[in-house]
Amino acid sequence: MTWLDPDPFLRGVAWRDATGRAVRADPADLTRLPWATAERAGLPIGVRLEFTAEGASAIEIRYRASVPAPTEALSALAHTFALWAAGRCVRETTVTPAREAVVRLQLPSTGGRFTVHPPEPMAPVVLALRGVGGALAPVPAAPRWLVHGDSITEGWWSTRPAHAWPSVAGRALGLDTVNLGYAGGARGELATAEQLAALPADVLTLAFGTNCWSGAPCSARLLYARTRNFLTALRRGHPRTPLLLLSPLLRPAAERTPNAVGSTLTELRTAMEEAAGDANDSRLQVLPGRDLVTPADLADGLHPNDRGHEKIAAAVAEVLRPRI
Repeated sequence: MTWLDPDPFLRGVAWRDATGRAVRADPADLTRLPWATAERAGLPIGVRLEFTAEGASAIEIRYRASVPAPTEALSALAHTFALWAAGRCVRETTVTPAREAVVRLQLPSTGGRFTVHPPEPMAPVVLALRGVGGALAPVPAAPRWLVHGDSITEGWWSTRPAHAWPSVAGRALGLDTVNLGYAGGARGELATAEQLAALPADVLTLAFGTNCWSGAPCSARLLYARTRNFLTALRRGHPRTPLLLLSPLLRPAAERTPNAVGSTLTELRTAMEEAAGDANDSRLQVLPGRDLVTPADLADGLHPNDRGHEKIAAAVAEVLRPRI
């Protein structure tokens, strides 16, 4: 069995750093980003392997990953590789974190098209892969969908990487989803807009704003201006690409509560939606986020559970499907 170069099989890759590792922000432009965003960009959120198998009974993946210390919170997380086929998870393999190791996943005898989602928290780097008893081939390239947002986009509180709403919607639409969600960030930073503008894209989605209520709060007037500036910078690189803006989801504690500078989340959401409407952009569509989920769909009052992620994905897919 010959080890194969993983690059043709990898999907969801935005940039690579000097070592060849997949990263989610331009490694040559990190100093303009907030520290937390640059830190989160080092995690391979949404990066996966996609392949077809001819006669192979299993796939072996050689990888390198971080190993958390026993006292670290990450040490309690399952180090699980998930195999998906035909829109569902067909097998999961949980292994002990190792600096370098090989994991084997058995393949269904039916063959077909498969996706492997590696465990994201330990920042695994796929070094090589091979088929056991048969051949593997990369799937054809799909239209590339850049999705920018915050921890909700990154997939927080979804039980598996494949359950985050960008992954769910991307599967439904047949897109190569590139997840550029940054937990604790995504406040309309112009540097991020310029980095997105420089990336190839067939479809674009922006889903930020809730972190503008807390953390580093801003007023509705400021968020209106940030959104207009973000859209202007993004359009310099993608003047005609279909673009969807998803305004902030329901956050019960913030809807009518003014933040430190006096704006409620309701006012911030309205400002974002108005900024998009005032952009006079026929290829820009707004999906109001307020009613996409209910309080029962929130795991902690902010982040959706799996059912919430499914609802968001269904709404996004419905809006994007006629435009791709």
